[in-house]
Amino acid sequence: MSHQLLDRFCFIDWRDLDGEAGDRPAEAATYRWIVDWAARARGINPNAFDALTEWIRDDSQWTAGHLADNERVLIDGVIARFREQNAGLRERLRALEPSGVVNPSVFDTLDRFDKELSGATDDLSLRDPVSRMFADFSAMRERDVRERIAGNKTGPAGIDSVDAYGYVNYLKESDASVQWALFMPDLAQRQQDGFTVASFEYMRMPALRFLGRDSDDVGDDEARRGLFRTLDAMEEYASGFDHDALLVHHDGLGVDVGPEHGVWGRFMKADAPVPEGFLAVDFAPECGEDAGPPYCSQCAFATFVGDHEAMHGREGYDVNAMYDVTRNIILGQDVLIPYPNKYWTAEVFLDGIDEPGSGYLFSVVK
Repeated sequence: MSHQLLDRFCFIDWRDLDGEAGDRPAEAATYRWIVDWAARARGINPNAFDALTEWIRDDSQWTAGHLADNERVLIDGVIARFREQNAGLRERLRALEPSGVVNPSVFDTLDRFDKELSGATDDLSLRDPVSRMFADFSAMRERDVRERIAGNKTGPAGIDSVDAYGYVNYLKESDASVQWALFMPDLAQRQQDGFTVASFEYMRMPALRFLGRDSDDVGDDEARRGLFRTLDAMEEYASGFDHDALLVHHDGLGVDVGPEHGVWGRFMKADAPVPEGFLAVDFAPECGEDAGPPYCSQCAFATFVGDHEAMHGREGYDVNAMYDVTRNIILGQDVLIPYPNKYWTAEVFLDGIDEPGSGYLFSVVK
């Protein structure tokens, strides 16, 4: 099992790009090859990291007789290979940077990944077990050390607590961030079929209160119009971001855990009273530690122009075109989405609810 783990990862082999020694292709072709590798690795490496977690948590693999081989696999294999790969990527991308083809965010992702690979993790709860592993690999014979190194697999239910994260989880996230910074900008551009992004910005809004009604309770146009007439009458509580919106959140749980909760309404001032029959979802500029509201009022805001049917299309998208493109731009820029505990989105109706939505808000933490 241990000797097969390295074969599960999709590492870069520069020989596949260069052919004969010194025979490097043109800059655009080189970057295209790197982007294609990143997209391929994104479909392979998460499962490889999950297999690594299973192996580390398997007590039968960690008897005294396995220790030397296991160190070769984990330290001299997985960690060393990623360090080598990151160095090669950095060298190639720096050489390509003057051509303008490189997404600059990728260098931040490489910095963060290299920091994790060195053992200098930002997670204070992991610093002791990680430093012990690097200083003396025999510490891995201790079950509690291995559990903190391994973390948990992110299966269909996801990880519902940051305390369940281990060192391997952070390596997995860092690897994914490098891949996203490479292939997401190209993917987001190709996904704009029949429509385009008109504007994109990050907003750090003040404390807000989203007032509205559950989408199940306002299922027809007239009910929604009545809802917004009530909010129109609360002019003194207008927030400045006064667009009609459909807020979607999962009560602080992941999309695979908590049911989708849709709320028709509008962002109002934080002290806005709650009309009878309405509900309130609160937002704050800083993210707290508890799941669910108050959510962070930091977000990306994208607006779109073009064919409305295309921008609302679901075929080939995870949710719909506007959602996917907005999210993929964020991921390509290495900006954190506070998933799952503080994650929310909202479709924005820039011309009111009698016209199709053409804006999208997506929670972030910058």
